[in-house]
Amino acid sequence: MFAQTLMATAAVWGAMAAWMGCAWWFQRRSGNAGWVDVFWTFGTGFTCAATIVWLHGPANPFRLILVAALAALWSVRLGTYLAYRVTGSPEDLRYGELREQWGDSFQPRLFRFVMWQPPVSALLAASALAAAHAPGALNLRDFAGLLILGVAIVGEAIADEQMRRYKAWPDRPPVMDRGLWGRSRHPNYFFEWLAWLAYPVIGFSFSAPASWLTLLAPIVMYCVLRFGTGVPMLEKSMLERKGAVFRNYQNSVNAFFPSLLPPAPSRNEMYR
Repeated sequence: MFAQTLMATAAVWGAMAAWMGCAWWFQRRSGNAGWVDVFWTFGTGFTCAATIVWLHGPANPFRLILVAALAALWSVRLGTYLAYRVTGSPEDLRYGELREQWGDSFQPRLFRFVMWQPPVSALLAASALAAAHAPGALNLRDFAGLLILGVAIVGEAIADEQMRRYKAWPDRPPVMDRGLWGRSRHPNYFFEWLAWLAYPVIGFSFSAPASWLTLLAPIVMYCVLRFGTGVPMLEKSMLERKGAVFRNYQNSVNAFFPSLLPPAPSRNEMYR
């Protein structure tokens, strides 16, 4: 299993490096660096699913199909949403900040930045592959993993819709702090992380060394979203734009994990 995983990790890394090179070229032609996220999402989901099908081995075929479908479902939902958001919309705040900060060196530095993403995809694929090769027949853990991914997709979709409606509201407050955004400053990132928790739920076992690879996905995604290209980059830009208002929001709402306490009652008609 470890040999298979190493082979799969190398294959995904190589395929995603070529794919993200295309992503860099496409965003340069389009003038919107947000396409990088679209390419990464579709590419990661496809390579995860393809790796599972390619290196099926003696695993339970129903679990292989289930785990491959989880990766594909995550990819299609998020990738489609990102593509819709990027098309005809201003560039994402994170990339706009980098474009301004890096100036004339934006494109070469963005290329180096993009090339850090293929190894992340490779680690996620290794995690999914380990979950797909959990021994035995389908059981409650498999259905629990499916439920977790379903909750994550629905939760992220709700958070995205709430933010879309907020941005379309003419007299909106300066900071979105209602709905899920009153429990977490980044509920979309939280649910994005939650989706990858499905793999250790399905395949982790203390007694199976290879199954520890399933923990890679939630650990890697938490580090990326919470301390890498997610929360820090976006909040830096928000602080520069919103100032003390956003600082107050930071002091009253959790950054990542949603608070169990209910948010304050909505002051906006669209959330009543």
